[in-house]
Amino acid sequence: MTDELIYDWNAHAEPEIPRGRRVMLLDETLRDGLQNPSVRDPSIGEKIEILHLMEALGIDLANIGLPGAGPRAFADTEKLAREIAGSRMKLRPNISGRTHKADIQSMIEICERVGQPIESAMFLGSSPIRRLVEDWTVDHLQRTTEEAVRLAVNAGLPVMYVTEDTIRTDPATVIALYSTAIRAGARAIVLCDTVGHATPRGAYNLVKFAIEKIVKPSGEKIRVDWHGHNDRGLAVANSLAAIAAGADQVHACALALGERVGNTPMEAMLVNLRLLGLIDRDLSRLKEYSETIARATDTAIPPNYPIVGRDAFRTATGVHAAAIAKAHKKDDPTLADAIYSGVPAHLFGLEQVIEVGPMSGRSNVVYWLAKRGIPAGDEAIDRILTAAKQSSRILTEEEILALASSSARR
Repeated sequence: MTDELIYDWNAHAEPEIPRGRRVMLLDETLRDGLQNPSVRDPSIGEKIEILHLMEALGIDLANIGLPGAGPRAFADTEKLAREIAGSRMKLRPNISGRTHKADIQSMIEICERVGQPIESAMFLGSSPIRRLVEDWTVDHLQRTTEEAVRLAVNAGLPVMYVTEDTIRTDPATVIALYSTAIRAGARAIVLCDTVGHATPRGAYNLVKFAIEKIVKPSGEKIRVDWHGHNDRGLAVANSLAAIAAGADQVHACALALGERVGNTPMEAMLVNLRLLGLIDRDLSRLKEYSETIARATDTAIPPNYPIVGRDAFRTATGVHAAAIAKAHKKDDPTLADAIYSGVPAHLFGLEQVIEVGPMSGRSNVVYWLAKRGIPAGDEAIDRILTAAKQSSRILTEEEILALASSSARR
């Protein structure tokens, strides 16, 4: 019914994403997300719990660590890989390392210990600014790429080849490095906005360029991934633009964790892909996933954080509450969900919440009491509304109940 009541200008605003396309998600929370300088590295028990929540949300791949970073990172990576295999998850593991022999050997050792090949992401800097700082030449990067990819491929590892800061790298170098990686055996490539420089048009242009100038000429079946950061606040828009350009998979982290201001937020990607009809899965545990990761990493979820923040589906404004209450009276939950929200709460196991505060009207109080099955006459409603108007904040449940009961005793 709501489709007939909402004219969708968005349908004409962005490059069209063909319906029926399979769009995959790689969850970077347990690797790139933990590079955020403010987070706590969760215990292995917490990481395993998070893995199972990723599985429940239908996430396709999870980066489970950078084993070359040290003994603890190696041990956790191995245990997570064993958990995925032992639990027979559909979720597939992914591990990371630099294009250094030591890092590649650590990834090979993980695979040998677990007894199965694990997709291995190997990365190196590529942009002109990085080459200047490091005194690197493109020839050096090509040789490094070929040696690293061949070492991993010869050991039986499926290789995902990554250049850092791809969005600020010149076209000739992009072609040279990725073509070298594909010839050496890489079968997935990742285009990165490592420093959050991209705009949606830039993301679209880069992905299109890579597909037309690198993937198609290679003649190989290559998966194309997009990995974005959120420094300009454009990470979700950039990821959707990358998908529109043909990216097969995008990377994201719970709560936008990651370096500096973080990566593309996983919650927003899941919601947008669901609303665009690009995925169809049960997302009722999305809030549990986010809150579990928040506890495990000592991260506070801002009240106004989209979808899973405390205020995401909460209002105390009189006009808004009145409209929601009227929609509920029409016995159409989806109508109540859509009247003052662009995200249908029920799709994610949540609901619209009406509070009572200084910006509230009589409808807020009536709805609040009725929702809890509390009978109340005009006197109780007036008493609660008067107290709300005199307050500087939302009234607590205890305060409203006390005002309702004091009115009943009179």
